[in-house]
Amino acid sequence: MEISRVHRDIFKKGSTTYFNSSIFFPKSVRRDVFILYGFVRVADDFVDAVPQKKEEFLNFCNLYRQSLSGKKTDDFIIDSFAELMERRNFEQIWAEDFLHAMEMDLTKRNYDTLDETIEYMHGSAEVIGLFMAKILDLPEKSYFAAERLGRAMQYINFIRDVKEDNTFGRRYLPLNGYSLNNLTKEEAMKKKTEFERFIKNQIDQYFEWVKEAESGFKFIPRRYYVPIKTASDMYKWTGLQIRNNPFIIYDVKVKPSKRRIILNVLKNSFRIKK
Repeated sequence: MEISRVHRDIFKKGSTTYFNSSIFFPKSVRRDVFILYGFVRVADDFVDAVPQKKEEFLNFCNLYRQSLSGKKTDDFIIDSFAELMERRNFEQIWAEDFLHAMEMDLTKRNYDTLDETIEYMHGSAEVIGLFMAKILDLPEKSYFAAERLGRAMQYINFIRDVKEDNTFGRRYLPLNGYSLNNLTKEEAMKKKTEFERFIKNQIDQYFEWVKEAESGFKFIPRRYYVPIKTASDMYKWTGLQIRNNPFIIYDVKVKPSKRRIILNVLKNSFRIKK
């Protein structure tokens, strides 16, 4: 099966960093990664739409569950994912956990403890790491690191996207232990020192998780290492930009340029060859 233009366009639109890193996977793996991200992006787009497309999302879930019996749904994104799921032996609970997290976005607005956020991230991000581990045929002892990498990347997205999430009325970052009432720019400017402390602590939490994740990179075969290491490097770059200037999240959506990503690919490729 070739990579479809549909999957490619959905993935490219939804993730600059991971799309430009993933194009360096071998062709067969790249195809499966694009199918996976096509499925998760479509589901995510339903709940992130303004207004939210609740009925479309629930129909998407129902069609997916119909596909588990081997029945064709005539939805290209779902049918290709169902084929991938069977071929790569994904656990059904992973997909259900993902859809449950997406469904939470229909109703839940604020996450007040780190445990609540981690519960959400399990479905929205950690299971994506597990899907990737299956696609790359990694050993089960790598699964913990795969989950941690998904969690770490999601947390950077939460920090980077504070301004956007404010427009949705959402807050994924827990404020307990801080005097901030919310994460609006007005509140941040009123309590600058506290806001800077808050953001820097969130970035430090991210780096703790990414350190745990990268301890599992030893399980990744050389032919798959470069795209994953590059994606991780670029998320770390994003984290450092925000840590150096926490207020930047209200001005721009911090993302590495395509040029920076390609240069990092070349650097990581060179290190492998040494």
